[in-house]
This record gives sequence, C-alpha cells and structure tokens, in this order.
Amino acid sequence: MNDNYHPARLDYGLTTFFGQITKTMDCEVGLEMVADDPYRFTLHVKAPVPDDLDKAKIVVVKVEGRTLQGTVRHFEQRDDKSLTLEVEPD
Repeated sequence: MNDNYHPARLDYGLTTFFGQITKTMDCEVGLEMVADDPYRFTLHVKAPVPDDLDKAKIVVVKVEGRTLQGTVRHFEQRDDKSLTLEVEPD
C-alpha cells in the first residue's frame, strides 16, 4: 500500500432512490497504477472516510494539480479504516 498521501478534493457520485447525487470531501489520498491493467488506477483514501464512500459509482479527484476521474470498479475497506478504490478512467 502507498504511504505517500497528498491533500486532495474528492467528488463522488452515489445512485440513490431519488437519483444521482454528488458529495464532496477534502481528504488525503495515495495513487497507484493497477499492475495488471495500466488504464486503471487505485485511489487510497486515508481515514476518516464517509460511511457512504464505499457506495460511490463515480469519482473525481483533484490532487497535485491534476484531475482524475472515472468509474469505481472495486473497493476494499482496510484495517486502518481507510478505503481503497480501483477506478477505471472515463
């Protein structure tokens, strides 16, 4: 896991009974490429994370002057309460 975190702005989209909603949070994230799929990236969101972040369908992250966005394909809750999201760019 990446221990090199950076301040970021994270927008994430949730599909609810009432339609699509977007939430925003300031957080610390680490980025890595997915080993077997060079088009996807892994986003490690340092705890604390919102209770509904693991239900996100799309994410837009602004970190280190870059904006990355895509569809969440997989997530994993970590023992330290952080969350790892595997994202396929749009």
